Amino acid sequence: MARDGGINEPTSAYPEVDSHPGGSDGPPPSSGGGAVRALLWMLGAAALAVVLLFGVQAAGILPEFRNPFAKEQTDRSQPALLESMRDLSRYVAAEGNFQVVIDLQNDRRHVPDWLLNQRTLFVGAGSVEAYVDFGTLAEGAVVPSADGRSVEIKLPAPQLAETNLDLDKSYVFAEERGLLNRVGDLIGGDPNRQQQVYRLAEDRITAAARESGLAARAEENTRKMLEGLLGSLGYERVTVTYVAP
Repeated sequence: MARDGGINEPTSAYPEVDSHPGGSDGPPPSSGGGAVRALLWMLGAAALAVVLLFGVQAAGILPEFRNPFAKEQTDRSQPALLESMRDLSRYVAAEGNFQVVIDLQNDRRHVPDWLLNQRTLFVGAGSVEAYVDFGTLAEGAVVPSADGRSVEIKLPAPQLAETNLDLDKSYVFAEERGLLNRVGDLIGGDPNRQQQVYRLAEDRITAAARESGLAARAEENTRKMLEGLLGSLGYERVTVTYVAP
């Protein structure tokens, strides 16, 4: 029986698919272009979403978004307690402002500086007041004349108050530390190691205030103040002398 010549031909309902379009030697189709386009679309959509989000936030429609890792500060300090109170009768007649540069180095003999060394350059700024303590006036310190036209006053000599180091204007300019010093800081540093340069700066400022003529300026200013005050009360001549406190 003769076979139909077209029986092995593919039907129109199930056409044969060529695995290599364009010829058996052609390369398969690449899907790289579609992936790149999809990635660009995703990036563009994300950028658009960010722009819209910030725009809505700027308009005040949504609450402000904060950085979840932002630095926070918590103050757990206790309230200040009043320890003592005293009455003062000081007349501050002069004040001097000083600045000093402290160059302090602590090291060990025969040990290289890169291994064990601590050198601090500290700029200290502070003030010293010169005052007269009217609370220590003795009886008979004020002697008016019989005619009421002159008066003699004996005052304690001016004194210098403690140096007030201004921490807002004082600062560490430079600091050098050896390897062992840095390791020691990591293990357990000394939180009070800056106190040494603070005390040294205060001592230097106090010594400078004693030699600056600040006490003499306080004497002159106090004398002028009393002359003006007592002159307004009718005294024509005011004599002020200072005695050691």
